[in-house]
Amino acid sequence: MPIDSVDLQEGVSEALARNRKQVLSNITYKLSFDIPAQKDSPIPATERITFDWQKNTNSLSIDFKEKEDHLQKIRVNGKDVPLVFEKEHVQIAAEYLKKGKNTVDIDFIAGDLSLNRNAEYLYTLLVPDRARTVFPCLDQPDLKASFELSLTVPADWISVSNAPLRDSVISRMQKSYHFHPSDLLPTYLFSFVAGKFDRVARTPGGREMTLYHRETDTSKIRLSLDPIFETHADALGFMEDYTQIKYPFQKFDFAAIPDFQYGGMEHAGAIQYKAASLFLDKGATRNQKMSRIKLLAHETAHMWFGDLVTMRWFNDVWMKEVFANFMADKIAKVAQPLSNYDLEFLISHFPTAYGVDRTEGPNAIGQPLDNLNQAGTMYGPIIYHKAPIMMRQLERLMGPDALRDGLREYLKKYAYGNATWPDLIAILDKYTPIDLAAWNKVWVNETGRPRFDYNLNASAGKITNLTITQQSEDEFDRTWPQYFEIALIYRDRVEELTVNMNADTVLVPEVVGRDMPLDILMNSSGQGYGLFPMSRNMVVQLPAIASPLMRASAYISLYENMLNKNPAIPPTLLADLYVKMLDKETEELSLDLITDQLSHIFWQFMKPEARKAWADYLEKKVWEALSRIEDGNKKKIVFKLYQNIAESQEAKDRLYEIWRTQQAPAGVTLTEDDYTSLALALAVREYGTSDISAKNILEQQLTRVKNPDRKKRLEFMLPALSADVSERDAFFNSLKEEKNREHESWVTAALGYLHHPLRIEASQKYLRPSLDLLEEIQKTGDIFFPEAWLRATLGSYQSTEAERIVRSFLQEHPNYNPRLKAKLLQSADNLFRAERIVN
Repeated sequence: MPIDSVDLQEGVSEALARNRKQVLSNITYKLSFDIPAQKDSPIPATERITFDWQKNTNSLSIDFKEKEDHLQKIRVNGKDVPLVFEKEHVQIAAEYLKKGKNTVDIDFIAGDLSLNRNAEYLYTLLVPDRARTVFPCLDQPDLKASFELSLTVPADWISVSNAPLRDSVISRMQKSYHFHPSDLLPTYLFSFVAGKFDRVARTPGGREMTLYHRETDTSKIRLSLDPIFETHADALGFMEDYTQIKYPFQKFDFAAIPDFQYGGMEHAGAIQYKAASLFLDKGATRNQKMSRIKLLAHETAHMWFGDLVTMRWFNDVWMKEVFANFMADKIAKVAQPLSNYDLEFLISHFPTAYGVDRTEGPNAIGQPLDNLNQAGTMYGPIIYHKAPIMMRQLERLMGPDALRDGLREYLKKYAYGNATWPDLIAILDKYTPIDLAAWNKVWVNETGRPRFDYNLNASAGKITNLTITQQSEDEFDRTWPQYFEIALIYRDRVEELTVNMNADTVLVPEVVGRDMPLDILMNSSGQGYGLFPMSRNMVVQLPAIASPLMRASAYISLYENMLNKNPAIPPTLLADLYVKMLDKETEELSLDLITDQLSHIFWQFMKPEARKAWADYLEKKVWEALSRIEDGNKKKIVFKLYQNIAESQEAKDRLYEIWRTQQAPAGVTLTEDDYTSLALALAVREYGTSDISAKNILEQQLTRVKNPDRKKRLEFMLPALSADVSERDAFFNSLKEEKNREHESWVTAALGYLHHPLRIEASQKYLRPSLDLLEEIQKTGDIFFPEAWLRATLGSYQSTEAERIVRSFLQEHPNYNPRLKAKLLQSADNLFRAERIVN
């Protein structure tokens, strides 16, 4: 077979990746980094890349996204060769290579972009194409390699990487760690963490694992260690049983990183987590605990789906994420047997998936990709939340056992290698008579969601006909084959039945002859995907519905109908329903859902004058509900709502007294993090008395914070909360410099306060400059940062002027990066809808 030639371009093009896959095999890296104590000092490094090469006339391109002066010396097969560096690639001429085994030795200065250096620690985060920002490499997922790492760090630092430690040597003020060769990994999964961390080793269920962390709150540590280790053990046991494949890597360790960019990252043998997601305090709600279970289960499931079997190219990145989430939901069901699995699934996935699919910029689950430098833009709610919904529908279509057996065959066939979605579909086809290609086309390759409607006829109080229809919300004609349930609501009972929605229009013969119901709740089981019709009558009937799952499905459909300007469901009607349900909703997860939706309605979907009229009423009702609720977790959720919507002087005074005295309302548990949040809420409201100002409150809270990492975070945010507009202006302008966006979670948290609804008149001027920065943020930030930046920026606006700013920006950039344009349209959806609803 002839070897492809490649036109070199920046990034890693699909053409280059195909070319290298043709000629390279048996790749290993031997890497050494000398990390100084000073954060800003350069990091000298060396590497040896070995590989088998199929002889041809093309140069070999090695990826390195850094300045040429970072490259110091290159030797190929023991001989110095000239440095040829162009378009982010080191070029090795074919004349220096030989058929079979080759070695390339490079002395270089490590790139800083993805080393995430802090004063006392650092960590790599190399997904999707960031390995090439740290060291020269072949940065594509289907060139798996073994990595042998040596790290020299300050003597009081410790280190962890993908492979077990071979030995360590202390010399003067430094300590060198030498690790064994890793299992076969794609470059994006290579990782190391180094710094001042505490180490905790345990052996739950006979399996050794180690946690590295910087948490200082002894209560959080005491309450969290057992659940962290036990959940990992449960998840590993489940995955081994489900897949019939033993844990496939040499060790299982994990590090808790302060203000980590993601919830977690699945580095084989050295998982990284956001510390705040792992270490929960005594005030943690059930939802927070369940989120921790799902996060740990998600990253553990990745050891099989993503790490053992990796997508061939990042167009299939969603594959690893859908199976990690799909398995996490199953693991959570086993880990928490008393939980409502269907309710958890519904609330976890549907609102977030709808939040993209209903917008003007939806993206499909599967997306094409020409160059890995755009791979980061593919991540988002569709692959994390719509894809699990799709997968659950597939499981229902095939049957759980057939799907499981197909996945087992897939993992065994492609273990330690790479596969595509079509590879998996080809295997699953053997386990079902269903036309998976047709099913795949609409669910995976196309965007959007269906809009459902129904026609119910009756005679003499008995149903004679029920027809359900679906059509796309957009202009394209297609059908989403799926199963869901409908519930006939009667005064004294609810009757539920299943609909196989395999066409545009289906008849439901099972209802013929039944009593005419008061109303019909479509998607009562919460498994159907789309916009389901809701009536004003459902608002009346809903409090009497006993099933928590049915109520939650109704909440979500009501909210979606409100956003879609269903005249029967205006914002104030829905808000009033949610207020009435605050002390009646029995499920903590559902209470969390409706308080979040109520907050959005209050701040974004009510006209300003209506909000002012509603404020006193809402504060009063929320506080009254808080006093009637007995469960501590539910009380805390409602208290957070009260803190969020407080506008009156009485409410602010009450919050201040709680903060000042650190005496929470009866039955509510508040911790240091909660009091910090309370201080921020008071500051953004510019609360003050004759004795204290908002600035004093923040300064005093800063002295209360003991953990050094959390203290630095609060210090960073202070200017964004200032009552002085010029100080806020200076803070925003500082974000135009990349170095000031280093801690992305700090930035987005600060932006949320900078653009708080109470400050949008002063902050609207930041909108256009924020959009102007978006392309740079995509290039320099991690994969979720562009979307987080946009949502924190646009999330509170409802004005015609704010919409005009966004629309004008798009009109002025007709050739804008299509994926960034989609992110912008997704993030602006609530703004667009709010503008139509309130104006």
